[in-house]
Amino acid sequence: MHHSTEKFYKAFSSKDKNDFYGGYIYLKYINRFAAIACKSLGMPYKEIVHEDLGPLDEGIAEMLEVYTNYIAEMSQGGAETDVYHAKVVKFLDALKLITQKEDMNLPLPEQVVPWKVAKDVILENPQSLALGPCGCRLNSENPCLEYPMEVCLIVGDPGADFIAELNPKFRHIDQDEAIKVLEESHKRGDVHCAYFKKEVANRFWAVCNCCSCCCMGVKMWNLIGGIPGAKAGGDLVFLVPSGYIATIDTEKCAGCGSCVDLNNFNCLTMDEDNGHPVINVDNCMGCGGCEGVCPEGAITLELDPSKGEPLDIEKLQKELYG
Repeated sequence: MHHSTEKFYKAFSSKDKNDFYGGYIYLKYINRFAAIACKSLGMPYKEIVHEDLGPLDEGIAEMLEVYTNYIAEMSQGGAETDVYHAKVVKFLDALKLITQKEDMNLPLPEQVVPWKVAKDVILENPQSLALGPCGCRLNSENPCLEYPMEVCLIVGDPGADFIAELNPKFRHIDQDEAIKVLEESHKRGDVHCAYFKKEVANRFWAVCNCCSCCCMGVKMWNLIGGIPGAKAGGDLVFLVPSGYIATIDTEKCAGCGSCVDLNNFNCLTMDEDNGHPVINVDNCMGCGGCEGVCPEGAITLELDPSKGEPLDIEKLQKELYG
């Protein structure tokens, strides 16, 4: 057994040891997960075959399909049962997640995340980071990024060590490189998502820099109709807002439309009368993508209690431990 695999296994509590097997398959074959998910949902995708990613074994494909169906089924129970979910985080909050120096065990209050499982920030050796390609973009028919599409950041052990050792598409990086990845993603207008997963030791494990054209979480959220649709569908919570909403300074805004062109969560339209964008607050997830692409610096994020509380680990740690 690989040393990283042993560490990964030991990270699960005695009652959750069976989750190790789902986590093992998921992390080792994460590059294929999006294709299996798209296939299960009847959505378009392409099979990926690179020099170090040959055809997927039928048995592994079958296990991934069963696992995908399990995730979809568990999501139907909302916060009580959802096992694979993400909190949208603004750039500065994402930056804090990838630059921690010390171990952390931070239980998150319900105002920050609503989930009953996989809801805590548990960082072991947080300076251990792994970087790999976006599995969603790899499987997209028309990806918005060129290969190698390295935008997925695995934070802390055992996840980072495990995936860097067993998945050929992931590699260890230092925090300086992680910061550069995050900065480039923000300038591109990506959605920074803090991912939590029951089968990855029941905790926060990654910051993914997502788009609305390729990435499954954002695409599915928009397909169901965003926040209003999620509530109408039984309080689906596989994606939750950052705790912020975007605001526009019309004095600075030049009306270029960059934010409307991006429009990660279908919450921006252009007012034809005054030539400025208008924000649909109900749909806004506070991702800050529009802030990242605005050339005039006219868009900022402001706290909004209706969107929950931010995942600001430094502020939360002070509140909990003083």
